[in-house]
Order: sequence, then structure tokens, then C-alpha cells
Amino acid sequence: MGPAPRPWPDDPRLDPRLLAEGDRRNVQDRFRYWTMDAIRAELARAKAALHVAIQNWEHDFNIGSMVRTANAFNVAAVHIIGRRRWNRRGAMVTDRYLDVLHHPDAADFFAWAQAAGVTPIGVDNLPGSVPLESERLPEECCLVFGSEGPGLTPDLVAGCQRLVAITQYGSTRSMNAGAAAAIAMYHWSLQHRQGDAQAQRRAAGAQT
Repeated sequence: MGPAPRPWPDDPRLDPRLLAEGDRRNVQDRFRYWTMDAIRAELARAKAALHVAIQNWEHDFNIGSMVRTANAFNVAAVHIIGRRRWNRRGAMVTDRYLDVLHHPDAADFFAWAQAAGVTPIGVDNLPGSVPLESERLPEECCLVFGSEGPGLTPDLVAGCQRLVAITQYGSTRSMNAGAAAAIAMYHWSLQHRQGDAQAQRRAAGAQT
């Protein structure tokens, strides 16, 4: 959107520079011209109980895509397990609007989960996994994903309360990790955020 027409609203959430120069960020229309801090505060007010954890042993390019999807579902936080540096290109700067936390190893991550009362659920098509589509996920849980290719490492599998897998019907052994993360987050949202989604649609209709 280009520069905002004057007179500008008297709203402390608005950024005078964006009002004057225009807002070309990848944000919903309701956040146009808002400061980054104001957007973060609003998202924090309505964030989900869901967390997402991603193993980062190989600078996986899928991490950026997962972070972008996590922002779309407004999860509580994204947890990077392993290397601190990760490929941010796919995130499209969405990592600026949510908490991205680092854990050096699986032990540190599971210690955090236990202290926070969050149930770790591994997502991988490994032996012993159950179909995601038939599972009721805990509201306060963390969906744990492995790196593209190798998937979850044994230490992460051992610490998860259970494993779920997305049923596939084609010939490929596995799907893209970013796509799997999006499906799993959507599955959790269908179970725990339907009221939030309906309220947001009503609010959007009232603004048009």
C-alpha cells in the first residue's frame, strides 16, 4: 500500500514513516502501517498454545519455510535445535514477528519442554508412529520436526511423548519437511483454534 491519505489517525500503533512512505511489507491488511513492536504485541496477545521445534544439523533450507508457516498460525514460539545459524531466506522476515528460541541440543530442548509443561510430539514416518489424522493432539504441545532427509534423530525420538505421521498415498517415501510442518500445524489448529478462526472472520466482515 502506498502513503496513507491525510489526516492520519491518532493511533500510537501506527508508524509515521510507513504512513508517509507506504507499507510494502508482507503483513495482513489489518496490520498495515503498524510498527513492528505493535504487531508483535498484538500477535503475542492472541498466540496459540502450540510450539514448533526444528532440528538444524545441516542448515536446512526448509527451516525458513517452517518459520513462515509458524507465523501464519501464530504459534507461541519456534525452537531451533542444534546449530544457532539457520537459512532465513524462506522466512520472508516473518521471524521478526514471533519468538525464535535456540537450544544447543535435544537435552536442553526437552528440559525446557518439561519445565514449561509442553508435550513434545515427533512428526516423522518412523516405525511406531500413528496416523496424524486420527490423533487428538494436546493443546499445549510442541510439534518436533527433523532435518530434511535424515528426519528425527534417535535422541529426539526418545524424548518425544509419541510419534505421528502424515498418511501418504503415492510412491515417495517422504514429503518435504516444510509441507509436513504446514499440515501438522493446520491439524492442530482444526482441533484447538476453530473459535479463534470464526471470531477473526466475523471481525474481518465487520471491517468491510
